[in-house]
Amino acid sequence: MSTDSEETDGENTQLNEQRAREQLIGLAAELYDQFESGEVPSMTLPTRTKSNIEYDEESNVWVYGDRTSTRSANSVRGARKLLKAIYTVEFLDQQLAEDRSSTLRELYYLSESWDSEEAQFSDQDESNQLVEDLEIVSGVTREDFHMRPEESGATLMGPLELREQTRRGERVIHCQEDVGEGGYQIPNNPDMIEFLDHDIEFVLAVETGGMRDRLIENGFDDDYDCLVVHLKGQPARATRRITKRLHDELSLPVVVFTDGDPWSYRIYGSVAYGSIKSAHLSEYLATPEAEYVGIRPQDIIDYDLPTDPLADSDVNALESELDDPRFQTEFWREQIELQLDIEKKAEQQALASQGLDFVTETYLPERLTAMGIL
Repeated sequence: MSTDSEETDGENTQLNEQRAREQLIGLAAELYDQFESGEVPSMTLPTRTKSNIEYDEESNVWVYGDRTSTRSANSVRGARKLLKAIYTVEFLDQQLAEDRSSTLRELYYLSESWDSEEAQFSDQDESNQLVEDLEIVSGVTREDFHMRPEESGATLMGPLELREQTRRGERVIHCQEDVGEGGYQIPNNPDMIEFLDHDIEFVLAVETGGMRDRLIENGFDDDYDCLVVHLKGQPARATRRITKRLHDELSLPVVVFTDGDPWSYRIYGSVAYGSIKSAHLSEYLATPEAEYVGIRPQDIIDYDLPTDPLADSDVNALESELDDPRFQTEFWREQIELQLDIEKKAEQQALASQGLDFVTETYLPERLTAMGIL
């Protein structure tokens, strides 16, 4: 027998899918009406350039500015873009009607079967960007279009019980007791998950698979009632979405544990403040309250960690971060300037130079206690 919550979840899913179809059809109808009334069909959306991305001080996330650009049939190039948009809308509408899904990669290849060569994509970057454009103008996420990326493989491990809606029905899963050492794999659309029960004290988002495995092998999730989220490098949208939901809905602190290099600092930034590429979804994906617990340049000195020298690209990235609104705090300025001074970077796994148990028995407990998490 279905519970009230199960019925509500199913109804919400149907409403999201219905809204996605309505928005898509409305977009196509708007272009048709323009054409029928003698107007040159066009589509207006925010200019998707770095210069039009603003850091919203109130919400602490990246958002688009006021500049817009227009896709217009007034030029051959613009007409092709609109044609590709119409073909894509038709495909997505049919996909939703049939309750099917596809990957971004499949969309690129599917376009080769469309009857107009002008509507076919030249590469996957073009089809990816068009899907993002449709998200922006429709206000619907690609997950509700049933579009998914290739599997990210990101996982959860910890004292969390959840209900997941699948094509075979609903499953209740405990993210320790019902999974293997690999953990529970985050689905493409985490909004299909309902959190049922938990004993989590905090969420630890970890950059690398090696460190994630070390934490699980050493029982860190058990010892500290911690939910370990494997970011798998630059985190996918699904990973950032479920992290935000864990914070917002369960009132859990989130800490991000990464390598000590400028690219890893940006991984933290994408979790906390959003990324430039997905600025239209920052309030849906970003967790501004997330704190950084990763390797600091000061740790390289304090623990005499094994290091690699900074490459020119690392130096340029660090200097860029000194002007990045996401890193305009005393802590980040001190650490970035120190790293430029010592000209070194270190990985999470460098902590193993102090012993395999050092990270779980000393480094993280001390750092998290100092932060007030433990």
